[in-house]
Amino acid sequence: MSFIPVNEPLLDGNEKKYLVECIDTGWISSEGPFVKQFEEKFAASVGRRHGIAVSNGTTALDAAICALDIGPGDEVIMPTFTIISCITQIVRAGASPVLIDCDPVTWNMDVSRIEERITPRTRAIMVVHIYGLPTEMDVVLDIAHRHGLKVIEDAAEMLGQTYRGQPCGSFGDLSTFSFYPNKHVTTGEGGMIVTDDEELAERCRSLRNLCFQSERRFVHEELGWNMRMSNLQAALGLAQLERLDEFVARKRAMGRLYSQLLEGLGDVELPLAKADYAENIYWVYGVVLGDRIAFDAKEAMQRLATHGIGSRPFFWPMHEQPVFHRMGLFENERHPVSERIARRGFYLPSGMALSDEQITRSAEALKEILN
Repeated sequence: MSFIPVNEPLLDGNEKKYLVECIDTGWISSEGPFVKQFEEKFAASVGRRHGIAVSNGTTALDAAICALDIGPGDEVIMPTFTIISCITQIVRAGASPVLIDCDPVTWNMDVSRIEERITPRTRAIMVVHIYGLPTEMDVVLDIAHRHGLKVIEDAAEMLGQTYRGQPCGSFGDLSTFSFYPNKHVTTGEGGMIVTDDEELAERCRSLRNLCFQSERRFVHEELGWNMRMSNLQAALGLAQLERLDEFVARKRAMGRLYSQLLEGLGDVELPLAKADYAENIYWVYGVVLGDRIAFDAKEAMQRLATHGIGSRPFFWPMHEQPVFHRMGLFENERHPVSERIARRGFYLPSGMALSDEQITRSAEALKEILN
């Protein structure tokens, strides 16, 4: 019985053709022409003026925090239910993350609780769209406007998704994406920052390139990073971007098939198919075990593995991370919805290359271990 991995990318378009062009021309570094092409076409795809390609989605967030001059004494409101990439630069910059629990149905940040956490020190709200449905951006943008706050939008999992018809990634002062192999568009490793603000765009370009200066290259006024994306990565990304509409349609078809096969499965929460502002894009197909099921997500995943099915746990909340407890952060803080789904949630194989037969086998295995 062959093992079904949790993710496998689809690379059967122009990827090889564009990579061969890189090799034949010798343009393999960040100086190659595919980088600029990818930046421009990607930014256009999400309705933004500027795209800044970087080495991965984490560095995209790092640059965004730095570009907004967030530092000691500042607070950034963000979800606790997210990946650790979202919080690291906030902490390293000496700012304070202020955490919000998630909505039990969409798994996104509970926007009704943002305003009560705002203080005179609040500088920004970080939105992270989770798994398939966007955060309620109307509420976030209204709060940000009334309180004079910046919005950082992590749309890493939501390329091709829209909120009320407007592309995810088009809402933040700075918005970020990841091109890890499990994303709708992959470059292996890679990320993108998008913005409409020319000054912020230039600042991000400088930060990703060691803050070299045009007139005196090796004289530095501030410290940056080497976050550059290579021409090889951009070539992959451009080929992938050409098929974004096809990939999004495929993801939604996969989600619908999973939901059809798992319909009526007792005491298991399936992803919400749609909200009034968006149809689920099913970046991953997550499930949450009900409280009447005697075992947790960890044991469920172990049981699935014996059937040859790969799976992955949900994010572990930021307020429960040991590294932050050792720093004295989030002591005695509780966010019960995030705590529950972290322990009882996981996702099934969801990669772009997944076949209908593999989806069926994965769904049948889940039903078997629960029965």
